[in-house]
Amino acid sequence: MKVRSPGKVVVLGEYAVVDGAPAIVAAVDRGVCLHHTPGPTRQIRTPTGDDRFVRAALEAAEAPGGTWSFTDWNPMPPGPKVGLGGSAAAVVAAVVGATVARGGTLVPDPVFALAQAVHREVQGSGSGIDVAASTYGGLLTFEAGRITRLPATAMPMQRAVVVFSGTAATTGPRVERYRAWPDRARFVERSRALVAAFPEDPLGAIGEAGAALRQMAEQAGIAYWTPGIDRLVRLAEARAGAAKPSGAGGGDIVLALFPDEGRARDYARTAAAEGFLVVPVALADGALPSA
Repeated sequence: MKVRSPGKVVVLGEYAVVDGAPAIVAAVDRGVCLHHTPGPTRQIRTPTGDDRFVRAALEAAEAPGGTWSFTDWNPMPPGPKVGLGGSAAAVVAAVVGATVARGGTLVPDPVFALAQAVHREVQGSGSGIDVAASTYGGLLTFEAGRITRLPATAMPMQRAVVVFSGTAATTGPRVERYRAWPDRARFVERSRALVAAFPEDPLGAIGEAGAALRQMAEQAGIAYWTPGIDRLVRLAEARAGAAKPSGAGGGDIVLALFPDEGRARDYARTAAAEGFLVVPVALADGALPSA
């Protein structure tokens, strides 16, 4: 049995989502692939040897014996970790695989509930948005655990470009600093309004969201806006597009959106020529098993 579990790109709503505000996330075709071979005892293999997330997920989902091998799906070239929600994708893959292997019925909502609980327990925090992307797939609105599917046309991926800013970043400490910031209410409401405005004006919403995140981070004392992020945002704006960090900031990926495919391609070429790693992605279905 094989399971492919997508990664994620947060479109809008970072940080505010942990306060229950809505966010938009895209499931993308770079995540985790699980292979299971039946056997008498449970053995786990991961690329790095770190099996904390998947071991907890397999135990919680009552996985049968056998070899459970986790590998990258559509991996990037060797180098710094690109923040696409790999741990959440692995947990969802483990829950889906274990459910199928023991003959259970595969239903997305229980998969999400169990995977979210496991991921949060091991990580120590998290809104569950990355788990939702891996479970349900496509383009989603996520609000306090409630998932609403958006049409793919709301953000045509042919006009979107994902670029690694050149620096890997850690989410947990930044989220904890955000939680300690006492003046979140105005930022949360601004973020909520931008998510609501996205279907009608995606470029405007992304551009304003980047500015709101930068202002929030400065006030909350979060190391957020790196020179690499700044350069990628300016390159997008010079092509009539908009760009923002996706996720916790401090590095990792930038999402850029453009009015047409030509400007998106030009942006990708220019970013690559300046030494940034362009990450080709497409919308992906949620985690599903195959023979």
